[in-house]
Amino acid sequence: MTKGQGFGFGMGKMKELADAFKKAQQVQEGARKLQEELEQMEIEGQARGGMVKVTLSGNQEPRSVAISPEALNEGAEVLSDLVTTAMRDAYAKSTETMRQRMEELTGGLNLPGL
Repeated sequence: MTKGQGFGFGMGKMKELADAFKKAQQVQEGARKLQEELEQMEIEGQARGGMVKVTLSGNQEPRSVAISPEALNEGAEVLSDLVTTAMRDAYAKSTETMRQRMEELTGGLNLPGL
């Protein structure tokens, strides 16, 4: 082994490793805050112009379903389709919100898989 080379970790590599740990801690703290924000969010999905509305939290926990009197008059099969459509709309909006927020959190960190 040549003097000053150690185990392949020069001072530059140690600094990179320390920076990586610091970034990881920042992402972890940001993820914790993001989870708290998502729990407080309310994201609404709708079907047929608001005849049926479904509300989810930002982390996709069901919160409420609102069905208009007009939707009740549509019959069970149509009402079921309207509820499903509103649920899918809320889910898609929630998923997009989470994706955007994670991109904001991890932006510029070049993390693999994110």
